[in-house]
Amino acid sequence: MVISRFPWEIVMLEKYYIRPTTIDRIHQSWIASAVEQYVSWMGERRYTDSSVSRRIPIVVSFGEFAKAHGACEAEDLADHVEPFVQAWIGERAGGRRSAKRRKQIGDEVRNPIRQMLRLVVPGYIGRRRSHKPDNPFERQAPGLLRYLIEEKGLRQRSIDQYRFHLRQFAAYLERIGVDDLARLSPTVLSGFIAEYAPPRVSWSTVRNACGVLRVFLRYLKREGVMAKDLSSLVEFPQSYRHAGVPRSISLEQVERVLAGIDRRSGSGKRDYAMLLLLATYGLRAAE
Repeated sequence: MVISRFPWEIVMLEKYYIRPTTIDRIHQSWIASAVEQYVSWMGERRYTDSSVSRRIPIVVSFGEFAKAHGACEAEDLADHVEPFVQAWIGERAGGRRSAKRRKQIGDEVRNPIRQMLRLVVPGYIGRRRSHKPDNPFERQAPGLLRYLIEEKGLRQRSIDQYRFHLRQFAAYLERIGVDDLARLSPTVLSGFIAEYAPPRVSWSTVRNACGVLRVFLRYLKREGVMAKDLSSLVEFPQSYRHAGVPRSISLEQVERVLAGIDRRSGSGKRDYAMLLLLATYGLRAAE
């Protein structure tokens, strides 16, 4: 679901980027209106052009990361800040940087995202919205986070992932009217997995959610909250390579592909001509 547009003037991103494809990618983002509002906010405060152009790719990448991990609304974005920051540090810093430098990289990424969220998410105040408890099952499983940290030895990044998936599960239980964990059943668990599946989220996200759910169910049995251990009933979804590749595409899809080519450049005109030949005469790629 795309964040609804705000009544703000469309920002002229051409001021910061030359390549049309870069500008198009920003406008096509599901959080484009939030990005535009943030750029407008920075312009009003006289941020330098280099500072703005450095921050825009960060917030756009954050939006893509959040969507891939289940975010559907602006209010969902706050849950993905820290996982995104840690992923960014892992990709760009690895183990070659000092702890001080890794913290600096994290702050450079986290700060612009927080600035944007303060503009577009009502009540957002920082790292996490205060009205959401760290443990969504605090009433019936109060020692869960302590178990994950002290007994399983999970790092903060993993704890954040557990917290996110458990919140999704808690929201599902609330939606179907299950307020007692002792009432969990195979039907309830399979219903959650079926709902929490592509195209809403990626297969990797579903697999992570299944792993979290299995650990949670084993913990509930150990603590006596549930009479039976249902963790073995949570099966990891199977995804096969190339399973999603279509055998053919429709005429409407062909027209959309052609319409999506940027013909403002020489390479764009070349690509358009090649794809038009393929679509019109049924030529194969080798031909």
